[in-house]
Amino acid sequence: MIESLGDLMDNLSLVVDYTLIRSTIRSSMPIIYAAMACVITQQADILNIGVEGIMLCGAFAAVAVSYFSGSWLLALGASVLVGILLAAFMAVAHIKYKSDIFVAGMGINMFALAITKLLLNKMLNESGSFMSPDIVPMPRIDVPVLASNDVLNSLFNNYSIMEPLGFVLVLVLQYLLYRTIWGLRLRCVGMNPKAAETAGIRVDLRKFEVMIYSGIIGGVAGAYLSLGYSRVFAENMTNGRGFMGVAAMLFGGGDPIKSMLGCFIFGLADSIGARLQTFGFPSQFILMIPYIATASILSLAMYRKLKRERVAMSAVAEPQKE
Repeated sequence: MIESLGDLMDNLSLVVDYTLIRSTIRSSMPIIYAAMACVITQQADILNIGVEGIMLCGAFAAVAVSYFSGSWLLALGASVLVGILLAAFMAVAHIKYKSDIFVAGMGINMFALAITKLLLNKMLNESGSFMSPDIVPMPRIDVPVLASNDVLNSLFNNYSIMEPLGFVLVLVLQYLLYRTIWGLRLRCVGMNPKAAETAGIRVDLRKFEVMIYSGIIGGVAGAYLSLGYSRVFAENMTNGRGFMGVAAMLFGGGDPIKSMLGCFIFGLADSIGARLQTFGFPSQFILMIPYIATASILSLAMYRKLKRERVAMSAVAEPQKE
């Protein structure tokens, strides 16, 4: 370990250079989609912890449909459809039958682990993982004029089409939630459902609506993970990215842009961890990094929340001056 640390200090420029920006964006993107799927439901006071399972099922659906149809667009559509169905199931269980959303979400996550493993074996005749040259990935964006410059080529070329769309999604959600009547009504549903009902807002319908939107985004996240981020499906390939999205959403307080910043922290930790492997650091240490980042972000989010609550309570308790 000491020798590895010495090698790291001698070759620090190999770990932290301009290519780290590109790898951080790439590692962050599945988490950004997951976080946005959580952001939109959190505005209606629904913690969609089932986004992990939605992503996993979406990733399998995308690979399977791409393999059999030869179309990444059909694969994306199938992934979105799977996301809608799973989100609708959670919405009905929680909104109509009053099931605890955490229990419903964990049920979806466990179901996803089991069903994808079963279908991988029965449908694709593989176990563990599946890859094939017949899998059609998402197209990539390249600007040929930038290829001659190493820095510009690394920063702006060879992006999956879903990566710039991820940033567009963040900006669109930021606008919809804080600059439109629809967003105002949705936030009212989350903050005070009774007041929303009094104002004529159909609370249950709004909650069901955002759960469906969350399923769509979660399905896209899964499709990107298996056809954009990689070109393979592996058992449990989400590897906690859905939970990281939940943590990033909590870190950002449900704000899309702030949540995206939390996702970049995860992406940076993952990218640095991958580079540290080349210096002989123990694999157990590398595997710990994303979870340490998750615990740190959740702790920071809780600290900020408690601090805001203390400030609010002190303002209420402060005696009025005559």
